[in-house]
Amino acid sequence: MRPRVQHVREAKRCTLNYVIPISDNGGSTSEVIRVFGGPGIGDVRSRLVRLIPENGSDETVAIRQFFNHRLPKSVEASRAEWADIVEGVHPSWEGISSRQAHAAEQPLRLLGRERRQPLFDGARLFTGSFEAAIHLFSSVCNMPDKVTVLPALNSNFAHHIAAMLANGDVITGQNDISHPSVPTAAVPSPNAALYPAWLRSQSDTEEHDKVEDANLPGTLPALRKPAISFSKDQEEELPARIGRVWYINPYGQEIRIAANPRVVQALEQSDSVVYSIGSLFTSLIPNLVLKGVGDVIATNPAIRSKVLILNGTLDRETGPSSDPFTALDFVAAIARACSYSRGKAPPSEDEYSLYVTHVIYLEGPSSPVVDKKRFENLSIETTRLYGPSRNLASGVLAERI
Repeated sequence: MRPRVQHVREAKRCTLNYVIPISDNGGSTSEVIRVFGGPGIGDVRSRLVRLIPENGSDETVAIRQFFNHRLPKSVEASRAEWADIVEGVHPSWEGISSRQAHAAEQPLRLLGRERRQPLFDGARLFTGSFEAAIHLFSSVCNMPDKVTVLPALNSNFAHHIAAMLANGDVITGQNDISHPSVPTAAVPSPNAALYPAWLRSQSDTEEHDKVEDANLPGTLPALRKPAISFSKDQEEELPARIGRVWYINPYGQEIRIAANPRVVQALEQSDSVVYSIGSLFTSLIPNLVLKGVGDVIATNPAIRSKVLILNGTLDRETGPSSDPFTALDFVAAIARACSYSRGKAPPSEDEYSLYVTHVIYLEGPSSPVVDKKRFENLSIETTRLYGPSRNLASGVLAERI
């Protein structure tokens, strides 16, 4: 999918902007946040690495291999290999010019573990700017021209999300929303006063506060717990549908945040918006609920197409299996998020086309159901694509855009 998007961009000679959320708090990102603080940069870093040209120069290929390399699981072996990398004597430096190597050297010396994360977060700490780190990383990795990776929020602080289920349960943190976890009521519902849950979690909070890390004192335990190991293969279903997602401060209170000004500017200069394949409530919605995003999507006359590329299969976020999301539910979630961004009430179905004009989908046993007639009545065009059935069965449509 990604190469085809690149081909379209090159053919039309247009700019392609990737807007990436920074609310990730799982995997190695959770440890970087816990120890060094700062935003969840894992998804931004992953997108930058994917954009390194696969068929570029020998040096570009070497750079791609360098950033795709993982250190051994053994602590001793990992420490020894990391020392070789920092000193510039590791074999993976072969093929990378001294100019590019020196650009990466100082950030690598600032922190270390798995090399892809340290360079990016080290660059952020070294420059003092998230976007400056992206620029440095893009330069080292030889990013294609007219391709930009934009963080949804330009911040040097961690930002977390929470989700409310249809049964009233609240789940705190992106990792717990996406991966198996027990729903928690440690966060009060957005418009409620203090819940007894605060009292129940007080001892947990005090226990966490005894350990000094980069989290603020009093931060919710759910946002501080280790999340470096989790399962993506055996996902437990949520007990009810996700109703909505919002941003929270470290203490669990709902906050409304303005989007990165560069994201709003990019939308103002765009003629198409693509809602990409991926996790609906943790990869897409966190971008849309930010102030400024919904308004420009709904009112900018230059944006002629607002295309949802529907996932080839349902997942934990779009279940449970007893009440699965349909294609219209995906569109409704996008429309509600954009309306929330504008400070408006949830939209009626007739207003969905303000935010989504086209739906592209595959049909299969695990795919969201598409009611073409209903979409037609809402002035939303649908286009069916055909692909290998084995991809549908495994839930793999293509590499995420």
